[in-house]
Amino acid sequence: MNLNKKKLSIAILMSAIMIVSAACGNTDTASEGTKTETNQSTQSNTQENTPAESEKKLSGSIEIDGSSTVHPITEAVAEEFGKEHSDVRVPVGVSGTGGGFKRFCAGETAISNASRPIKDEEAEKCKAAGIDYVELEVAYDGLSVVVNKDNDWVDHLTVDELNAIFKPGSTVKTWKDVRPEWPNETIKLYSPGADSGTFDYFTEAVNGKAQESRNDSQISFSEDDNTLVQGVAGEKYGLGYFGFAYYEENADTLKLVPIDGGKGAIAPSAETINDGTYAPLSRPLYVYVSKKALEREEVRAFAEFYVKNAATLAEEVGYIRLPQEEYDKDMEALKG
Repeated sequence: MNLNKKKLSIAILMSAIMIVSAACGNTDTASEGTKTETNQSTQSNTQENTPAESEKKLSGSIEIDGSSTVHPITEAVAEEFGKEHSDVRVPVGVSGTGGGFKRFCAGETAISNASRPIKDEEAEKCKAAGIDYVELEVAYDGLSVVVNKDNDWVDHLTVDELNAIFKPGSTVKTWKDVRPEWPNETIKLYSPGADSGTFDYFTEAVNGKAQESRNDSQISFSEDDNTLVQGVAGEKYGLGYFGFAYYEENADTLKLVPIDGGKGAIAPSAETINDGTYAPLSRPLYVYVSKKALEREEVRAFAEFYVKNAATLAEEVGYIRLPQEEYDKDMEALKG
């Protein structure tokens, strides 16, 4: 091989080596770029998949007791809350408003259902025990006076007639004693018990003083509204009262009695309860939350969930939602 050919061969070889080196360099750069993008994407996905602080898993138990009237709302809230926080137990008792406050002021429960505001003496017991609380108004209710489905003579009752029937020492024995044209048959009465806020509200509205009621063989008391429903439904000459939701749930076996409070006979409904025309048997419903219990994450989460969903769930179980500004006040109270 002559010198010129040898030089040409070397030049071609060097050019080939430079081209290959350049290609490898580009490949490495592209590879590094891909790795960088992959790492960035992985980091981004990791950040996106990291649970937010507010979504952290909650556990524990939230003991609730009190009003059987408020029970359906709180039970519905507890059920929906459990779908999001399955490790939090929320047992809901029905010992009545008074019974619930006894346990609440003894520090046995975190939340107390109430169908009336807390009484002064109950508030004093809570204070003495160091139990501070937040009062939350959650819905409206109208006490429903009901008779048996087969009762074809009662078209309405006045507050005065209710007083004559339920007052202490009442001499009313039969329906005929209420109105002469009605049957000469003994009235069987069904009433919430003395620990019930419904009993307190009804007796104060009808008899002028809470806890003032006849107490004889004609009247049966129970803290369980379902027991009252069954009593009236099974007794043709029965008469009873309880929260509106329990009537709605059993409307096929009971007859609703319109009440005349002085402005004509009016039956409870979403409209008449909300606008106050169903008087004097319309009232707000409450839950009381221990401030000490609110320091627990699961209790605070439940209380806030309750306020946010009370309007919808109250209507679902037969009660009347409050104006939104009332729920806004509740939320502010929880923050205070």
